[in-house]
Amino acid sequence: MRRRPGRRQKERAGDIIRRTRWRLTAQYSLLLLLLLGLFAGAAYSLLEASARSEQESKIQTLLDDEFRLIDEHGGNTRGKSFMAEKDDYFAVGGDQAFYYWIDAQGSLLFGDENQSGLREQALQSFRHWNAGADESRVVELRAESRLRRVRDMHQEDGERTPYLVASRTMTAGGREVGTLFVGIDISSQERMLRSAAFVLGGLTLVFAIAAVYVSHLMSKRAMAPIERSLVRQREFVADASHELRTPLSVLLASIEALGMSVPSASDKTDDRFAVQTLGHMKEEVKGMTRLVGDLLYLARTDSGAAQLHLEWFDLRASAERTLQGMTPLFEAKAMPIAFHAPEHLPVYGDEQRLTQLLVILLDNALKYSSSASPVQVTINEERTRQQRTVILSVADKGVGIRAEDQAKIFERFYREDKARTRQHGGHGLGLAIAKQIASACGGTIRVKSAPGEGSTFTVRIPAEFR
Repeated sequence: MRRRPGRRQKERAGDIIRRTRWRLTAQYSLLLLLLLGLFAGAAYSLLEASARSEQESKIQTLLDDEFRLIDEHGGNTRGKSFMAEKDDYFAVGGDQAFYYWIDAQGSLLFGDENQSGLREQALQSFRHWNAGADESRVVELRAESRLRRVRDMHQEDGERTPYLVASRTMTAGGREVGTLFVGIDISSQERMLRSAAFVLGGLTLVFAIAAVYVSHLMSKRAMAPIERSLVRQREFVADASHELRTPLSVLLASIEALGMSVPSASDKTDDRFAVQTLGHMKEEVKGMTRLVGDLLYLARTDSGAAQLHLEWFDLRASAERTLQGMTPLFEAKAMPIAFHAPEHLPVYGDEQRLTQLLVILLDNALKYSSSASPVQVTINEERTRQQRTVILSVADKGVGIRAEDQAKIFERFYREDKARTRQHGGHGLGLAIAKQIASACGGTIRVKSAPGEGSTFTVRIPAEFR
């Protein structure tokens, strides 16, 4: 039964594209949200500054008008002429909530307010102001309307009204005469600012959602040329690999035919040179053939065209046949192989691909282990309520892998030591293909290694891949 890796394999093929797209979406969104936040903050700050400036201008105008009468009378607020003119200059209502004239001893000489209950609280708050300083500040007071002596039942006891209060101190002969305090109710402006903040916050939220959507569209458009380029690259690799297989096969067959025509037992120098040259050419062509096959497999896997041939087979028997086929290679280096596995291990999967995975791991142990170094192959079975899991491990006592390189060895064309890898004939694709096979079969591959202590590769795959 042949089966494509399906949706899962296609998702893996486009995983890098999706991650990059979402990363671009996040970056675009953060940039747009930052600009949006700065705009909303600037708009609110300008609105607040404008409202505060208007309030300051209004209260300073009131303070100038009322302070002018006191200044004209030289600070004498007890004279008959001042009292006669006071009512024309001092009045509450409209914009003005209260006014108070306090002498140098802190006594209230005159004042009025448009709401009862303000005077005691206002005078109490004025005691904390800097003596002799002209300033303005916002003061929150709890008040009761003159028109309604009974507090509104819907008004909480702790509710306070904000007032903007300005003060101006008069001095005469180097001494302080008194201080005039004027206050205006700014609760309507505060409500307006709160409403503006709510509206700006709502608009910011709406535009933030729109910004995320626009960012997603922008990231898709930005990634479209890259996606097309990757598709063309995969198609080129697959087509080139496919086209190269035939001439390489013909070239290998021609070299073998030439090798058969040269007498192997000849002692002539020219004949020995021809045999050696043909042998080197044959090995290079074989290496190129393997490379082309690896590239073709990876290209098909990336494009989702790779297929899995699923069937029931005995993994132990398949692993034994693989080990028997590679025994001469290990015997040439006097490397003993220990094999441990259950007597019978049925697996529903792609036997050819799992065999290829085992060959890659054994070849890796063969290349990077010294002569007479042991290799151990172990296959175990782990059972849970959900599924059976096969655990395949290949352990060697070779050169080992540095910790910083262990996460990179499964990348394509990565070689920890390029000189040593080229000496052994590798292209840096074996472990990348092993990881691809493990992922295609629904499993994982991990490595545990240390320099000079060898490496252990562990593959975990479901015993029944669906």
